[in-house]
Amino acid sequence: MSTNKIIIFLLATTLMACGSKTNTEQKSSVSATQAIVELTDAQLKNSSIETGKLEQKSISSILKLNGKIDVPPQNMVSVSMPLGGYLKTTKLLPGMHVSKGEVIATMEDQQYIQLQEDYLITKSKLNYLEGEYLRQKELNKTKASSDKILQQTEMEYKSQKIAMSALAEKLKLINVNPNTLSENNLSKSVSVFSPISGFVSKVNVNIGKYLNPSDVMFELVNPEDIHLNLNVFEKDVDKLSIGQKVLAHTNNQPDKKHACEIILISKDLSSDGMAEVHSHFESYDKTLLPGMYMNAEIKVSTNKALVIATDGIVTFEGKHYVFEVVGDKKYAMREVTLQNAEEGFTQISFSEAEEISEKTFVTKGAYTLLMKMKNTEEE
Repeated sequence: MSTNKIIIFLLATTLMACGSKTNTEQKSSVSATQAIVELTDAQLKNSSIETGKLEQKSISSILKLNGKIDVPPQNMVSVSMPLGGYLKTTKLLPGMHVSKGEVIATMEDQQYIQLQEDYLITKSKLNYLEGEYLRQKELNKTKASSDKILQQTEMEYKSQKIAMSALAEKLKLINVNPNTLSENNLSKSVSVFSPISGFVSKVNVNIGKYLNPSDVMFELVNPEDIHLNLNVFEKDVDKLSIGQKVLAHTNNQPDKKHACEIILISKDLSSDGMAEVHSHFESYDKTLLPGMYMNAEIKVSTNKALVIATDGIVTFEGKHYVFEVVGDKKYAMREVTLQNAEEGFTQISFSEAEEISEKTFVTKGAYTLLMKMKNTEEE
């Protein structure tokens, strides 16, 4: 290779290296300055940007819990027939509403007739024995009748009275009024009445089925005291108190909030360190059923925290930022971590500890700066 060619090759190599270095420096310069946004006077005038200092403000943290809807034992009733019998009629279906005292089924059995017959016969005998006892009592006063006969008559009278009282209570078990029972209204059928107002949760029978006294025919629920049973970790129990407000929602309708109030905090912990917290719904929703799972949020322990107006926060590529005022119409994009939010303010923290009390930040219109920055990058 000639000397001239060597010189030309070296010069070309040097120029290429210089050009590459210049491009790298330009890219580095862009990377270093792309977080700075500068507006013109016209842009600032047409924007809704407001600035101010960060504040120390009382803000509540949110405790998130889960649990399920429950009903206290006194509000859930199992209906059965104490003397057993065959189910003659019923129209109940799960979910139906019933009123207290409403006929929910009709039962029939031969033993019902026998019980009514025994009661009326016993009642008739009692009327006879009562008269005989009073007669013997008068005779005994004049010694026209012996003490032994009087005692025997009295014993028979009281025994019959006890038997009639026992039969009357058995009649009440099958919803037959002994005071209105006569030989003219004997019936092989008896009615089953709803003991509460509420809705049917279970139907365990069918027409014609024989039921033993221990068989549960229906399960009824009174929704007036339906409540939400939440599970809370041991470390969070002391953050809660009776009367605290709760907002709950189901997985199917997360946007539909149900207001509750804490009525009981369990003093016992389960084996996994959980305590039960019972809260009452402020208004009952018929779509909420016992056993349904729900999520809940409770505002707890208000503390002083560094906050900024929520309108001063932007989200970009999965991260959160605020804009610091660094000069005349110049704003630096600063990454922050978001924590609790309340009443238009959000608690934030910076990645590095620094003194920010004298610094000024954009509190409104932050998205205007974000759009300006993105447009600048695209240019």
